[in-house]
Amino acid sequence: MNRRRFLTLSIAASAAVLLSGCGFRLRGSESMPRLPALSLEGDDNSALAQQLRTRLQQLGTEVESGAPWRVTLGTPSLQERRIGTDGRASREHELTLSTSLSVQQRETNAYALNNATLSTSTRIRVSDDDLLNRETLFQEAEQTLTRQLAQRIVERLANLEALR
Repeated sequence: MNRRRFLTLSIAASAAVLLSGCGFRLRGSESMPRLPALSLEGDDNSALAQQLRTRLQQLGTEVESGAPWRVTLGTPSLQERRIGTDGRASREHELTLSTSLSVQQRETNAYALNNATLSTSTRIRVSDDDLLNRETLFQEAEQTLTRQLAQRIVERLANLEALR
């Protein structure tokens, strides 16, 4: 074993020991608390609702009608804002996807979360001359925002004390 390889392995092993000793863990599904069975209501046919349902099921949460907790989603709203000048070059756009979210206990009708607005945003640079690629970039950005917003909703649900 040459000296450079030995040093690299030693540094990597030392870093791993230090990080594990201080309690460091990568974020992931293992760090998410288990959620009770949930019922998705409201706008449950949108791409956001489908993504949220998939994400919850991946985490082992039952999504069924008549569950003890109702999660009511509002209709997702995508807003576009142009940033910069009106020149002929590429232009930057800010896209924001937002929705309202309510969480209600079915038995008592008590709200753990009432009409909270959650949103996520991104910026993309688009050339006005490339019309075919422009539509694809907007669609990809919207899909990414949908995944991010679904993850943000899951994190919000996991942080609600009433669901624990």
